[in-house]
Amino acid sequence: MIYEFIAPCHFGMESVLKREIQDLGYEISQVENGKVYFKGDEAAVCRANVFLRTAERVLIKCAEFKATTFTELFDEVEAIDWSQFVPKDGKFWVAKAASVNSKLFSPSDIQSIIKKAMVKSLSKRYGIEQFPETGASYPFRVFLMKDVVTIGLDTSGDSLHKRGYRKLVSKAPVAENLAAAMIMLTPWRGDRILIDPFCGSGTIPIEAAMIAANIAPGMNRTFISNEWDNFIKRKHWYDVKNEAEDLVNLDIDTDIQGFDIDGDIIKSAKQNAAMAGVDKLIHFQKRPVSELNHPKKYGFIISNPPYGERIGDKELLPKLYTEFAEGFKRLDSFSAYIITGYQDVEKYMGRKADKNRKIYNGMMKTYYYMFMGPKPPKRPKTDII
Repeated sequence: MIYEFIAPCHFGMESVLKREIQDLGYEISQVENGKVYFKGDEAAVCRANVFLRTAERVLIKCAEFKATTFTELFDEVEAIDWSQFVPKDGKFWVAKAASVNSKLFSPSDIQSIIKKAMVKSLSKRYGIEQFPETGASYPFRVFLMKDVVTIGLDTSGDSLHKRGYRKLVSKAPVAENLAAAMIMLTPWRGDRILIDPFCGSGTIPIEAAMIAANIAPGMNRTFISNEWDNFIKRKHWYDVKNEAEDLVNLDIDTDIQGFDIDGDIIKSAKQNAAMAGVDKLIHFQKRPVSELNHPKKYGFIISNPPYGERIGDKELLPKLYTEFAEGFKRLDSFSAYIITGYQDVEKYMGRKADKNRKIYNGMMKTYYYMFMGPKPPKRPKTDII
């Protein structure tokens, strides 16, 4: 059976997620702010959850209709055959409801009405009044936009940014899927230099190493849909895990470095990298940004520097960004990509960014500044004799 899926992502990263989904071989049906829709079969549930680096979660789109009253909402939901998703013993609920520019706007009321309508629909299908809800879990998510109701079945459970390796975190870590998207927006490849001078608990270097080694972000975690034997065959999960394991290549040379002024957080970063299986691919070191340097040329700085949220005293930021800018000038052939909510970045960098992209990091508006360095010279072609 072919389903339509909804993959939410960080606002501003839709193009990266779209490319990822296409690379998996699936057809894009629609792109909205913070969401990419695509089509696939039941195996796509498994492959999307295991392989997508930049998605928040993967939803099966179950229904879409217009409703301006709670009566309309109830009737539309009741008319749907929910037994195609929820078995007789399934535990089901509306995990989240969100409403924008719609007449129905109370999340709790929307959740309650939809659950009651689903119960009534399933009661008719199964011929029972009480549901034991002792089986697998089926959480639904609801979005209302201009009175159009979209209901999706959440196949992921915990957000996909939770890879499973980050046991120890710094004060304001960048989410794993956002770190991956930041890297994938650059021309960096695994055989090139990458430095994060504000690495914190190591998320950006670890995500880079996982990309370089072709480690699928979800291969070492579970998903709520692992237990959905009623319509996803276990064989699909075994196949996708085998596919992911076959693609891993740790026998590579990398130059990925993470620095931070906090020695304790560097220890945490090393432990996180070990949990991810990439500790041999990253060099972590306690080092202030004032000592930012590298002996080679044409590398990349990709970082999430402090911008007043992690550092209580914003008066420290001018010095911090000045030192960062001085280090970047020393690395005159490097490119720098930084995500920050600090407004004076370009002032201290001494130049306008070549590009910047507005990204919502959680509820916080930030910008991803791209300061491009020169392209490396093309390697000379060698004559084949």
